[in-house]
Amino acid sequence: MYQQYRPNQFSTFPPVVKNLLIINGLCFLANIVLQSRGWYDMNEHFGLYYPESTLFKPYQLLTHVFMHGTFMHLFFNMFSLWMFGGVLENHWGPKRFFIYYFITAFGAAALYLGVNAYEVHQIKEVIASFNAQPDYDTFFGIIQRDSFFANDIHIVDFLSEWKKDPSNPDFVTGAKQIVDYLLIRKINVPVVGASGAVFGLLLGFGMLFPNTQLVMLFFPFPIKAKYFVLIYGLLEFYQGISNDPSDNVAHFAHLGGMLFGFVMIKLWNKKDRNNFY
Repeated sequence: MYQQYRPNQFSTFPPVVKNLLIINGLCFLANIVLQSRGWYDMNEHFGLYYPESTLFKPYQLLTHVFMHGTFMHLFFNMFSLWMFGGVLENHWGPKRFFIYYFITAFGAAALYLGVNAYEVHQIKEVIASFNAQPDYDTFFGIIQRDSFFANDIHIVDFLSEWKKDPSNPDFVTGAKQIVDYLLIRKINVPVVGASGAVFGLLLGFGMLFPNTQLVMLFFPFPIKAKYFVLIYGLLEFYQGISNDPSDNVAHFAHLGGMLFGFVMIKLWNKKDRNNFY
């Protein structure tokens, strides 16, 4: 049963949320200054890479949460952090909110890396199949499975020229480089942003205040929080499994934040039912 809870004092900017907003904002501004002077790209160094990448560093598991690619990326994450996180911190208190925020952030990274591990394994199998039979037909089949390459005009021209001269070993060498790049492209693209933790906050808000009416900018009709969370979660799952190469959003990181948030709330509720909700 959900209980009504009203804190004795409601803060518009509770301490953890306020400090997270400041840190994220300062990191974004620092990156703009450093990039504008050609000195440093913080996203490339502090974004989270796949562990097999030579660019991976353990500290990225934390630092990627404070990096953002664009101003709109930062704005929507910080607005959601303030909107949902402020309510949750007032409800839980700073300590519990802090734990929840970073556990969901790490959970988002864990699921993202787990899905990446599966995709990397598939790419390695593709590379092995081509190395076992490095011919035009095998390469053509591999390219057709990856719409990023299948629609590339240079790859289309390469296939056309190879088809005219299938016994030329230079085409095998070129095809091997392209196939190897599939793996390089996968493991050397960093993920940045607080979105995973923010989706954890959205999930937490939906569970604690399920019947609250929300009116969002992109959904200008009142909708109960529990339905909004469900619809958004299903949409993220659909977009994640769609695997659209033009989509640079880490949907499974979002789902990881929601999943870990759900588990944490259920565990906390089970242990402290009288004082939680």
